Amino acid sequence: MQKRNFLFYFIILWIVTTGFRPVSGQHKRLTTEEYIDKYKDVAIRKMKEYKIPASITLAQAILESGSGNSKLARKANNHFGIKCHKDWNGKRFYMDDDVKHECFRKYKKPSESFRDHSLFLTQRGRYSFLFKYNITDYKKWAYGLKKAGYATNPKYPKLLIGLIERYHLDRYDKEALSGTKKKKKRHKKGPVSTPSISDFQKAGTSPSGKYTVYVNNGKKLIIAKAGDTYESIAGEFELYTWQLYKYNDKPKKDSLKAGELVYLQKKKRKAGKKYKYHIVKQGETLRHISQLYGIRLSRLYKMNNLPEGIQMPVGTKLRVR
Repeated sequence: MQKRNFLFYFIILWIVTTGFRPVSGQHKRLTTEEYIDKYKDVAIRKMKEYKIPASITLAQAILESGSGNSKLARKANNHFGIKCHKDWNGKRFYMDDDVKHECFRKYKKPSESFRDHSLFLTQRGRYSFLFKYNITDYKKWAYGLKKAGYATNPKYPKLLIGLIERYHLDRYDKEALSGTKKKKKRHKKGPVSTPSISDFQKAGTSPSGKYTVYVNNGKKLIIAKAGDTYESIAGEFELYTWQLYKYNDKPKKDSLKAGELVYLQKKKRKAGKKYKYHIVKQGETLRHISQLYGIRLSRLYKMNNLPEGIQMPVGTKLRVR
């Protein structure tokens, strides 16, 4: 019994004096170089998808997460310090920050944090002017983020630029663009054509003669007139109102404007053979583009690997087939 007590106290003394901790409880701190190597490919992918410089994404992640070593990054996989806000329905993590017990977004894995960071910048209007900058001009982007109110620290732009230049993060912008250019060359087949109403085929009129019925991408549609509702059009064509909402990717009870395309049949999975891509123009939403080509909105998101609800910057090239 005395021998066992002696051995037990000897082990405790050794642990205390040496600072030994069980391997399972240890957290190995990442160096900044290790962090960059671990997440550069994620940043490059997000640049291709959302048109945000990979250098900026990486610099922000390094700065906000302490190269992945912060409590928020380790416990909540939140690498950008994004707080809950009113529109967040996911998991939450609470810790003291600007105020006590503040709410931060919690993710299953770090890549979800990178994706949410991209959505955060693309879906909030105050950041829209950033996408008019040259995608390789990281200095403008850094100062633009401060101007848009991403951070309150007056030195925030210089901190980002310092990280980019110290670790040569702009090389990942070039790598992302290099891959994009190769892809464009492989698929380039002359100018990108866009359908218009004049291209639609006439297929008769409605039972009362009020509407001209057109065919686009093999599916029948009409053009809404002033005062029209989905209920009135459904009655004209002996359809259920819910069918029109579904065929046209509209939420229930959404209003209808004059000039809108209203499909009377379920749209197709892809555009006609003559259309491969669409270049996003000013004011266009993805739903508008899906109506123009007669394809389902869900398929447009899937073909381009996009999250639902995103608004793409002007000039973005989207697959429609």
